[in-house]
Amino acid sequence: MAIAAADLIEGMAKGMAVLESFDTERQRLNATLTAQRTGLTRAAARRHLLTLAHLGYLETEDGYFWLSPKVLRFSGSYLASARLPRVLQPTLNRLAAATQASFSAVVLDGDEVVIVARSGVYGTPDRVTAYGLHLGARLPAHATSTGQMLLSALDSVAFAQWCRGRTLPRLTPLTTTTLAGLRKAVAAARRQDWCFASEEHELGVHALAVPLRNMQGRTVAALNVVGASSERKSDHFVRPMLPLLEDAARELRALI
Repeated sequence: MAIAAADLIEGMAKGMAVLESFDTERQRLNATLTAQRTGLTRAAARRHLLTLAHLGYLETEDGYFWLSPKVLRFSGSYLASARLPRVLQPTLNRLAAATQASFSAVVLDGDEVVIVARSGVYGTPDRVTAYGLHLGARLPAHATSTGQMLLSALDSVAFAQWCRGRTLPRLTPLTTTTLAGLRKAVAAARRQDWCFASEEHELGVHALAVPLRNMQGRTVAALNVVGASSERKSDHFVRPMLPLLEDAARELRALI
């Protein structure tokens, strides 16, 4: 959402940038590292870190800072109150109970996808569950079936802007790391209206995704299922799972 410059509270924007500078690569930051990650001066970064620690959103020791459990208030409030996760949860649980597989609903946020709903635990404890697939988890869009599916929903201008100047980190030997390769995968997802990604995010795991559209035809999320890489694409995974996902997407359309 764009707002007028006069309405922008720059201090709040900078504080949020500091919070967002913490990630899985850097769980602990000092003022220098925070300044490098946010574009703030070191002095400004230090003040923001100290303020956030004072408010309870960061913990600190020996000049280093890390996120405190208080930041979970935001995600917890969203997951408890947002309509989309509540609408999707029964369907995810039903699919998981019927197939003993793991299902998730995911939205696009910049260069990442965020899991906003996830199936309950059913079946045997050793069923395939990719690392990091929990509520609120953020995964790189280019290396996931849901990310490629959601990127395919962007119009040509928006997708070109998303790609501009972007690098695609390699997570496994099979990750798509070139923009040409990503464009090809996204075009295929757009053409067939589903996306299969094999071991791009994690070795030993592949996933199948379909778009979740509302009654106006706008893609608001993606629904996916995770399987083991030993299952062959056409015979043992896509063929039985794709109709289940597509049927669920059609059923959910009137609800989202």
